[in-house]
Amino acid sequence: MSSQWLKPYLPRSLYARAALILVLPVIVLLLVVGVAFIQKHLEDVTGQMTRAASREVTLITTVIEDTETQQQALAAMRPDLQALEMKARFLGLNEEPMVGARRWYDFIAPQVQADLIANLSDLVAVALPTSREARVYVQTHLGVLELTFDRRRLSPVAPHQLIVTMVFFAFIMTTISFLYMRNQLRPITRLADAAQAFGRGRVVPYSPGGAIEVRAAGHAFLDMRARIERQIEQRTLMLSGVSHDLRTPLTRLKLGLSMLPEEDAAPLQQDVTEMQSLMDAFLDFSRGASEGPPEEVQPDAFIRQIVEDSKRAGLEVELNQTEGQGTVMLRPVAIRRAVENLIGNAVRYGTRAEVSLTVNPKSLRIRVEDDGPGIPIEQRTEAVKPFTRLDPARNQNQGSGVGLGLAIVADIARAHGGTLRLAKSERLGGLCADIIIGR
Repeated sequence: MSSQWLKPYLPRSLYARAALILVLPVIVLLLVVGVAFIQKHLEDVTGQMTRAASREVTLITTVIEDTETQQQALAAMRPDLQALEMKARFLGLNEEPMVGARRWYDFIAPQVQADLIANLSDLVAVALPTSREARVYVQTHLGVLELTFDRRRLSPVAPHQLIVTMVFFAFIMTTISFLYMRNQLRPITRLADAAQAFGRGRVVPYSPGGAIEVRAAGHAFLDMRARIERQIEQRTLMLSGVSHDLRTPLTRLKLGLSMLPEEDAAPLQQDVTEMQSLMDAFLDFSRGASEGPPEEVQPDAFIRQIVEDSKRAGLEVELNQTEGQGTVMLRPVAIRRAVENLIGNAVRYGTRAEVSLTVNPKSLRIRVEDDGPGIPIEQRTEAVKPFTRLDPARNQNQGSGVGLGLAIVADIARAHGGTLRLAKSERLGGLCADIIIGR
């Protein structure tokens, strides 16, 4: 529970999480080593070196205490300056110390300056213009004395080199790790793409690869896909065969009924017609979304054509609105059957139907609304199951079906990786059926 607040800030993709696992330890290691190096090692060494340099400067200023002129002072300092490898001169009357700007990456310079100020009471200024030279300005009784010596006597040479080297090699190793991780994640991405495509009714070529565990998951997916395809094929063949075999006796019945008097044959003819509708529904259900391969479809023009065809068939249907542009991978024959089923149900149980379309970057929504009695919320789950008839809840007098209309629509939506949602229409008061398909 304590980690729930962190979840919204964590990346969601496997690649981003693996990258975080790689980068975060490297950054923490660099920070820890960098801080430990600067505070524990570099600061201690710099402090010792500045104290030694301060004692040398104090020695020089002590030598000139008994001198009366600057020339005498320079002559008295000369042996010590040669031994300490320093240069000295006195500033003129109006001359100011040349401090200059400090290099931006010289992060140890502030500590050097602070240590010199603490150790030299007469210090006027400190100049650290380069990595090879340091100038110290000290107040004496003869004026301001400028001492120039090697900067490397105050701090280690190029103290930033260790951190720069660490960052450089950390970048190199992280790049190599990213390339290796990308190769390892590619088989997982291919498996996810193949599974997502199959969930949307498309079969894409896929061969397992990668690590042993990923290969095992890939082989399991291929076995599962093959079993599902066999089951769909067997269901289609069985229902198609049964429906096809029943057409012959039905045809004989129609011929026999045509020879009977009309008043005697009418009830039997109605039964034969109902059996014919039942077989047609079986065929539609058996075919499902298996007709034709998926193809790029312009939803706007496609839905508009379905509505126009329904109008020509005498159905009271209108296209309400269309939003969004773009193409979607669909099986046109299956989607047409699903939308026509919804329109047929809408005008059967109501007086009119309205169709609307919404396309956004993530999904496609086809909505069909009617002004009928609708379906109670507690019966909507059962309504999409095969052979479920809710005529008493809808309108028994408007006709009957075999309970496969909404089941066919739901099956087609699932075959496209989508879903069928039933709700109450806010506009017309009847049923609102949404076919939602991911893009």
